[in-house]
Amino acid sequence: MADSLPDSIPDEATLDEVMSRPSAGLVESLARGSGDLLVLGAGGKMGPTVARMAQRAFAAAGRDGQVIAVSRFSDPAARAGLEAAGVATIAGDLLEPAFLRELPDAPDVVFMAGRKFGSTGAEHLTWVMNAHLPGLVARRFREARCVVFSTAAVYPFVPADGAGADEDLEPEPIGEYAQSCLARERMFEYAAHTWRTRSALIRLSYALDLRYGVLHDIAASLCGGHPVNVGMRTASVIWQGDACDLILRTLEHCAAPALTLNVSGLEPIRIREVAVAMGELLDVSPEFEGTESDSALFVDCRRMAKLVGKPLTPLAPVLRWTTDWLRTGGRSLAKPTHFEVRDGRF
Repeated sequence: MADSLPDSIPDEATLDEVMSRPSAGLVESLARGSGDLLVLGAGGKMGPTVARMAQRAFAAAGRDGQVIAVSRFSDPAARAGLEAAGVATIAGDLLEPAFLRELPDAPDVVFMAGRKFGSTGAEHLTWVMNAHLPGLVARRFREARCVVFSTAAVYPFVPADGAGADEDLEPEPIGEYAQSCLARERMFEYAAHTWRTRSALIRLSYALDLRYGVLHDIAASLCGGHPVNVGMRTASVIWQGDACDLILRTLEHCAAPALTLNVSGLEPIRIREVAVAMGELLDVSPEFEGTESDSALFVDCRRMAKLVGKPLTPLAPVLRWTTDWLRTGGRSLAKPTHFEVRDGRF
């Protein structure tokens, strides 16, 4: 896989193509299913990659059915890009009962709708998107296999020198965003117990796109002459293409009771070390702020590796792509991860 990676990613068209390449393992996995795949909340940061990748895997597998992306599509260009890639689209508000009711039935659903950024000060919106809406979706698609995007933020901090939080660790969400994400999981757990809805709850930690993500944030600080905060000493990260590939593979592992699965890189990064490495690529001497803590929010992904596979993209090329992207003025989504936050306020 590493041999097929490009030396550089000069533009967004190339970026979207590289990130949405399905692995042979994903093609084989989706070939074992049949019928349509609904991607709910497909207009966000990762949704277009999931939908494009699924469509490419459907085509490679010769699977019947189509990939259908559902979103408000406030950015018409995002919708046009998906349709150009062969993805069917439906625009509307999932919170509207009539719209949700009229969506087509599908045997497979990927639920991605949610809210993080701007949660502080608009907690009511965060809760309606992360807790109320999942209950509606779980009821509407109770006969489907549902892959549900969640977050590692539901875990407590764990020792920074340890293996990370595994799926057996009891959640202790800090702040209303993380609390509402645990509520999302509980809605699908209710569906699993009540209607035997088969689900997989994906506790994702920091997907890396060149337009946003932990590495983007670090490189942006370096390019802007700002110090890098090292208070959150350790983080789990994964190339977005790998994350989408592995998450789509969990469709065939959906279960009742729901499967819970961490998805991220197998080896956590140390923020200070990554900043130094990116500084060398940018010819910048990094400055730091904060004190490295003995605890951090990161995850143990050994269950993921055993069940669906390992990430295929090494960190080194992603570091290079990211610094090149920032140096040449590549577009930013202007959505910082706030990876350094320890009080749960986003």
